[in-house]
Amino acid sequence: MKLSEIRELTIDELRARIESLHKELFDGRFKLATHQLDDTALFRRTRHEIAQLNTVLHQKESKSQGEKVHA
Repeated sequence: MKLSEIRELTIDELRARIESLHKELFDGRFKLATHQLDDTALFRRTRHEIAQLNTVLHQKESKSQGEKVHA
């Protein structure tokens, strides 16, 4: 997912996407332990996307809290 696409998501959509990626990481660890995982780069890509989502989420949350304080 591109960063421009991530920025278009709402806060709830960001949280849902982060949760689904955490589940994907969890499942990947089981596949790795049972030698069923072919693509080990999955972990790096997934962690990277989670970090991007968390960054945008925190930016949006701080922006929305800043608007509430000034209102």
